[in-house]
Amino acid sequence: MPSPELVFIPSITQVNAVTWDSLFADSYPFTRHGFLQALEAGGSIGAASGWLPQYACLYQGQQLIAAMPCYIKTHSYGEYLFDWAFAEAYDRHRLAYYPKLVCAIPFTPAGGPRLGLAPGHQPAQVMPLLEQGLITLSEKIGASGYQCLFCEPQLGQQLQKQHWLPRLNVQFHWLNRGYRSMDDFLARFSSRKRKNLLKERARVLDCGIRFRTLTGDALIPDLWRQFYHFYRRTYQKRAGHDGYLTLDTFLRWGEYCRDQCVLFAAYREQRLVAGALCFRSDDTLYGRYWGCEQELEFLHFEACYYQGIEYCIEQGLARFDAGAQGEHKLQRGFEPRLCYGYVKLFERGFNEAIADYCRREAEQMRRYQVQCRTQLPFKQQD
Repeated sequence: MPSPELVFIPSITQVNAVTWDSLFADSYPFTRHGFLQALEAGGSIGAASGWLPQYACLYQGQQLIAAMPCYIKTHSYGEYLFDWAFAEAYDRHRLAYYPKLVCAIPFTPAGGPRLGLAPGHQPAQVMPLLEQGLITLSEKIGASGYQCLFCEPQLGQQLQKQHWLPRLNVQFHWLNRGYRSMDDFLARFSSRKRKNLLKERARVLDCGIRFRTLTGDALIPDLWRQFYHFYRRTYQKRAGHDGYLTLDTFLRWGEYCRDQCVLFAAYREQRLVAGALCFRSDDTLYGRYWGCEQELEFLHFEACYYQGIEYCIEQGLARFDAGAQGEHKLQRGFEPRLCYGYVKLFERGFNEAIADYCRREAEQMRRYQVQCRTQLPFKQQD
């Protein structure tokens, strides 16, 4: 049997879609070939964006046995498990932090698989080979190190065995505890918290807003164009730029991924005025992007949270990951959960300081998670 050979491939189009997807066998949407191709072919990633694809592909003969979505990064934007402190420390010592290598899904802080494997292969078998390839590529491009963000626990355990440092953060996820209806979920709330939530929903209805849940063939190109207008408007208001994604990427998601896309579309007098775009797997809904034509009180909460919760209950989904940040989610029944990243840097003089930083960060995140639990809206006996 030939020895495995690692190749870094600069375009997902150079890997057969069926072969790639067979390595990521579950229904997690963000490692699917079509999702990544839409980012790449749509111009949302590439050298100009600071996300240069370098898909790590491990072959045994002609068979692809393992793969990781990797990127050369020239900044830290769009990662959501941020390392600005590392970059600043390097800068203070007049060292180059960029470029770096990152195994992640661009602009997508949603935990899930980062290592795809053919049947019969395990992380312990392939990760040492993949890491050696990361070291070789890092030396070639002058990278400061490499990271893996929002990965699954099994891979995280292997990375720690290979002395990658763990990093922790907190996200807020809604968990389906066997609810039969929205009323069933709200029955867990204290009386005051339940009344507040119902008032928010009623206020949106009183404004004449009605929602439609759109997926599959209902997501026609004109709808994507309208949603992209909302998306750009939101980023322009919040960040002063048009957002990371192009219209072409959204249109390609509508072509390649439409059955995993779910749009909660808000209409007023039969006119689309806002929307929240989610992706779904067999058991999880992932909230990703939001935008509106006109700011209306509580419309964001209805589109981005309450519509998704109802959808999960109706579809029998176990979890709703509504995206990064947002302590306001706690009062709406989203629970604090830890998420993980892993890092290894080459500058030996920083090793002890960075390890200490990661330990202190982990302690802080665990304390923060405990504090957040005290803000949940549920009755005390829950």
